[in-house]
Amino acid sequence: MIRIWGRVNSVNVQKVLWALAELDLAYERIDAGLQFGVVDSPAYRTMNPNALVPTMDDDGFVLWESNVIVRYLATKYGMGTLCPAELRQRFTAECWMDWQQTSLNPPISSVFVNLIRLPPEERDGSAVAKGFEAAERSLAILDEQLAAGFYLVGDSFSMADIPAGASASRWYKLPIERRRHACRALAGAARRAAGVPGPRRPAAELS
Repeated sequence: MIRIWGRVNSVNVQKVLWALAELDLAYERIDAGLQFGVVDSPAYRTMNPNALVPTMDDDGFVLWESNVIVRYLATKYGMGTLCPAELRQRFTAECWMDWQQTSLNPPISSVFVNLIRLPPEERDGSAVAKGFEAAERSLAILDEQLAAGFYLVGDSFSMADIPAGASASRWYKLPIERRRHACRALAGAARRAAGVPGPRRPAAELS
């Protein structure tokens, strides 16, 4: 049995739940993080020394870091579908997954934390403005990549689309004015994945 520790409103947990849904895998989820606690317990820190979510246990094999968990699930349970079997396509997918973590996620997270997590008196307007511009630049890169279709790699949905889609979903839920991007199709898929149980349809069918 696959077990996932993490709260459903965490964008990183949402990536993993989306991958599990795409693969139609059964799993148990345990609430953890923020109001649920758990992550600071000795037992949890033994699994994940960072005291963050998500953490996965697949029949005794423990992993943390959301994109790594998505890669693992796609490779083990979705080779040739969620994980591209062709070597170059696979590593192109890996490239976009790392890009999401290092280029797209940080500015979106900065805006999210300031506007959603912090009380008004503690918000940093300059950080929001800086994060907004950086996020829009990264989303423009997604726009260019998605200009010819709905997927980041090849002509079918893959693990590459999950992290980018989860970040785009968070961006389009924020209470701010923003530009319209082609990756709204990915945002729609991420919203669907977060809210509906069972297998997911491709992003192209959810825009």
